[in-house]
Amino acid sequence: MSAGLESFALKEEDAIKLLACQTHVGAANCDFQMEQYVWKRRADGVHIIHLRKTWEKLLLAARAIAAIDNPADVCVVSARPYAQRALLKFAAHTGSTPIFGRFTPGCLTNQIQKQFKEPRLLIVSDPRVDHQAVTEASYVGVPVISFCNTDSPLKFIDIAIPCNNKGVQSIGLMWWLLAREVLLIKGKMTRQTGFILDDKEIMPDLYFYRNPEEQEKEELVETREVKEPWPGVPPPEVAKIDEVVRSIGMYQTIAGVEPAKKLDFSMVEPVSDWAQETERAVQLDTAQQQEWGASTQNSNW
Repeated sequence: MSAGLESFALKEEDAIKLLACQTHVGAANCDFQMEQYVWKRRADGVHIIHLRKTWEKLLLAARAIAAIDNPADVCVVSARPYAQRALLKFAAHTGSTPIFGRFTPGCLTNQIQKQFKEPRLLIVSDPRVDHQAVTEASYVGVPVISFCNTDSPLKFIDIAIPCNNKGVQSIGLMWWLLAREVLLIKGKMTRQTGFILDDKEIMPDLYFYRNPEEQEKEELVETREVKEPWPGVPPPEVAKIDEVVRSIGMYQTIAGVEPAKKLDFSMVEPVSDWAQETERAVQLDTAQQQEWGASTQNSNW
């Protein structure tokens, strides 16, 4: 397919990316239907995928996706955590509908379900992990495109793209290449300009999975390394305020005004001791009670 047109031929840069991300490294097991995509087997038992056939099937899948008039009718599914970032980026760049996380059974077959969808094309990251979506797509007659490793089953898979779908960098690069080829076929970009959208170059690492713990560590390092914008010099706003204050003379003493006099507290009556006052009140109270008792004893009741 790529031999006829030079623009669709496998470039050396893309081949280096595929090798660097270990897209050609398969699994130790091999399905009998995936033997046609295997180049050879290493001494340790790992199968090596033929990158030329990977590129051919990638172009075939890109043509099938670009043939859909409404991009929202293309549904992308992935239950693997490290493929969800690539899936969301692919959906944002191509306009497809993403379903990440757990695929709810009946999403393609149960019409009374809230998440019911009727896609024209389904793309999955792994046919073994996303088997529920592949099975339901076979019930409703929706063609399926899948990234398949050497041990992946090809049942109900219409277009299988042989690659390492278990590696973080590998699966991210494959989604990036697929999005680039789809936009290239649609005419939204060219080979000369590269993968550029809205005057921004889309790099492959944008599709790579990032560990949340590593992101938190990076944010902590950035917050700790806060540098002073004006070391040893006040900010310009403070300097302007200082100049205004000095210009109106607020820092100067006002002439002709006598200094404040000290207050003389010698004429103030001394404060009595509250403890002595309470003792005196208690003594008066007891004396009155004694007098009242004596008067009652002398009465003629």
